[in-house]
Amino acid sequence: MKENDISGKIIGCAIEVHKALGPGLLESAYEECLFYEIKAAGLLVERQKPLPVVYKEVKLEAGYRIDLLVERKVVVELKAVEALNDVHTAQVLTYLKLSGCKLGLLMNFNVYRLSDGIRRLVNKL
Repeated sequence: MKENDISGKIIGCAIEVHKALGPGLLESAYEECLFYEIKAAGLLVERQKPLPVVYKEVKLEAGYRIDLLVERKVVVELKAVEALNDVHTAQVLTYLKLSGCKLGLLMNFNVYRLSDGIRRLVNKL
């Protein structure tokens, strides 16, 4: 399955979660529910996937974690904030670089319409 197909399914699952719960909850609630929906859709999904930092020859277990990694190809970073900002975008781009994945979705569930809270980010390997 290609990254674009995977991201389409993820977004559909996220919309389902947002319709049911609406804005205003903690990020962890959305993460748990989206994890459930993605699994129910038949996709391989890993939650809180450890992401080491490699500096020169040193592998640092620095405590970074990808919220959701889907099909080992798409990084999903969830937020429940007033507004997404450049630091959130930079975080996903860094996760893409460190993981070797090409596509990331940054999703803010604290919006009236979820489509207004989704950013699709591409790692130009």
